[in-house]
Amino acid sequence: MRLKTLIVDDEPPARARLASLLAEIDDVQVVGEGATGQEALELTMDLSPDVVLLDVRMPDMDGLEAARRIATMSEPPAVIFTTAYDEYALPAFEAQAAGYLVKPIRKDKLAAALAACGRLTRPQLARAESAAAAPAPHRSHIPVRRRDGIRLIPLGEIRCFVADQKYTTVRHEGGDDLIEDSLRLLEDEFAESFVRIHRSALVSVQHLERIERDPDGQYFVRLRDMPDRLAVSRRMAGDLRDRFRL
Repeated sequence: MRLKTLIVDDEPPARARLASLLAEIDDVQVVGEGATGQEALELTMDLSPDVVLLDVRMPDMDGLEAARRIATMSEPPAVIFTTAYDEYALPAFEAQAAGYLVKPIRKDKLAAALAACGRLTRPQLARAESAAAAPAPHRSHIPVRRRDGIRLIPLGEIRCFVADQKYTTVRHEGGDDLIEDSLRLLEDEFAESFVRIHRSALVSVQHLERIERDPDGQYFVRLRDMPDRLAVSRRMAGDLRDRFRL
């Protein structure tokens, strides 16, 4: 049975190098490639790989955070970190890593790490099951990237998340910022604090001022300190009515 492997690294040459090495190792199949921690999560859910080869330093979400979230999935794959830095070894194994390889990666080291993933011991399986059973930690802040660095937006200041093509806009007390988190992942993480009103919008329950309905039966929501109202899709209107007993 071939070991399904996902490669995640923000540098195309590094991904190509890993793919080339894997092509020379028996019983290994590359099922996909990604460039960010966010893509690591989404591709893991979509492709169900056996192993994820994961870089540490990446934009959007680093590999350590991605590995911690992968470990909470119902059937988490093994994670092998592939990085140019050796100082992350301890936090990597705290994030349930099955291996840690420092670039430039040698074929024999990679093959040995993959072989180890194919024969998990009972204690390793028990730890994986325990990690999967643990609830994923909810973030209290959302990181946004700006020209002068990273800023953390407190969750309590966020009015809504609005999806627009490959990015998501965070509308908050200080204005608007773009992030790469998908609405699906945001909805899963913050289900208690945000409600989906449209396939492209999540709104804060805390800042929900009122729900309106026009003569045509179209629902809208108004959020605190936001002048414009947001439309509720007809498909989501029923869920909204049930949640707030309208």
